[in-house]
Amino acid sequence: MAGWSRRTLLKAALAAGLAWPLRARAFGDASRLVFAQLRHGGRWDPRPDGLPRLAWEVAKRTSIETSPMVRGLSAADPDLFRHPFTVLSSDVALPPMADAEVSALRRYISYGGFLLVDDASAQSGGPFEMSARDLLARILPAGKLTRVAREHVLYKSFYLLDGPTGRSVTRPDLEAIDVGGRLAVLYSPNDLVGAFARDSLGTWELEVVPGGEGQREKAIRLGVNLAMYTLCLDYKEDQVHIPFIMKRRRI
Repeated sequence: MAGWSRRTLLKAALAAGLAWPLRARAFGDASRLVFAQLRHGGRWDPRPDGLPRLAWEVAKRTSIETSPMVRGLSAADPDLFRHPFTVLSSDVALPPMADAEVSALRRYISYGGFLLVDDASAQSGGPFEMSARDLLARILPAGKLTRVAREHVLYKSFYLLDGPTGRSVTRPDLEAIDVGGRLAVLYSPNDLVGAFARDSLGTWELEVVPGGEGQREKAIRLGVNLAMYTLCLDYKEDQVHIPFIMKRRRI
C-alpha cells in the first residue's frame, strides 16, 4: 500500500462509496497541500497558529505548494479524504470517539492517509497520551506503536536529521504504526506543532526548551520532512542525496 498518491487516495475513497459533490476547482488550488486537523469534543486546536506557519515554511523551503488555511474536520467528514496529512492534537485527555468516527479514521488511514498525533501538553504518560493510545488501539487493533529508527527515511526525506524534537523534549523518540510498509500514524510526545506557532506580528508564541531557537529550527525541519514523507513516502530515500553526491564527485 506504500506509495499511494493523493489521486489514488481519492479514487479509493470514491470506490468505497465515500463520494462527495464534485466542484469546479482550479488545478493550482486542488494541488496545494492543505493540512487537516481533527475536531473532537475537547480542546482540538491548542496551537491554532502552528500548522499555518508550518505550511508557510514548507512552501518557502521546498517545491511543495501549500495553503495557509487549515481545515478543521470531524473524523467522519468525507472531506477528510481530500487531505493526505491530518493532525490530531490536544493538551488534555481526548474525549471518547464514536464508533462511526473510529471506523472512518480506520478507512482514511488504510486508504493512504497520514495521521500525526501530537501531544500539545508534552507530558510523558499524561492524560492526552493515555487517551491517544487507547484511541489508536481502537482505530488499528492490529497495529502497534513502535519507535521510529533513526535510520528511517523520515529523518532524511528533505533534511538530514539525527532525531525528533518539538517545543519541549519530553522523550527522545517518535513512535509510529506501520501500515503496508509506510508510517501511517506518527505519535509525537514533544508538542511539535507548538514549536511552529507564530502570531500575526511574527513573534514566536511559545518558548522551546531546553534548546532554544536551534531546537525550534530543528522542529521546523522535522515538520518539513513530515510533509515531504507524507507526499512522497520512500521515494526520497535515494533521491534526496543525489545533488550532494554529484557535487562531491565534481570536487
